[in-house]
Amino acid sequence: MRALMPATASRTRPLRQPPAPAVPKGAAGEQARERLLLAALRLFADQGFARTSTREIAQAAGANVAAIRYYFGDKEGLYRAAYTEPMHRTRNDLSVYEQPGLDMHAAFVLFIGSFLEPMKLGDELLDQSMRLRYREMLEPSALWQEEVEQGIRPAHQALVRLLCRHLGLQHEDDEVHRLAFAIVALPMHLYVCRDLVERFRPALLDGEDAVQAATERLADYALGMVDAEARRRAALKKRRTQE
Repeated sequence: MRALMPATASRTRPLRQPPAPAVPKGAAGEQARERLLLAALRLFADQGFARTSTREIAQAAGANVAAIRYYFGDKEGLYRAAYTEPMHRTRNDLSVYEQPGLDMHAAFVLFIGSFLEPMKLGDELLDQSMRLRYREMLEPSALWQEEVEQGIRPAHQALVRLLCRHLGLQHEDDEVHRLAFAIVALPMHLYVCRDLVERFRPALLDGEDAVQAATERLADYALGMVDAEARRRAALKKRRTQE
């Protein structure tokens, strides 16, 4: 019996676990992460968060599920990266708009340029990013509220402060907010109407030079709107002093 005990004991030892799948490092790791990000963006945009599995994303990217955990933490982390990274890679530091001597046209070029920079992503990537945003607006998660509070609201307020300084206002009012929303609508309409632009006048958004030209021209239009608001306020002040 004693002769059998070692063999019996060896059978009770825990089996050695197979090593975890290797995760690429360095440049190969960056490429693997990018493949996962793009595959997730496409699937999340097409199917939504709940109907997309990490296994499906990994298979589409030619990676293993362990890579998702390594690069993004979990499915929620991958969704956040797919939602934010492609569209936010060139977002401006808002402190640039606080510089006292900043020229208004230069400020508008920066502001509008940050909106239009994603236009240079390419049609497929841009389409997927916009579809994912529309999904998030229709079926909002905490991520949309986070973007509103940490991204959209601060940018809007930075623009309002810039307009107040240029117009010589001590306090913001409804009209300066109305003007800020109108300025933001200038670049945003190119996203909403992009299909029509490509049908009616595709050269307007064809390539980086075209996007830069659009940025410069919309900055001109924004400056014209500000000048019109300044004249409106001056005329209103004059009427009040004459009454």
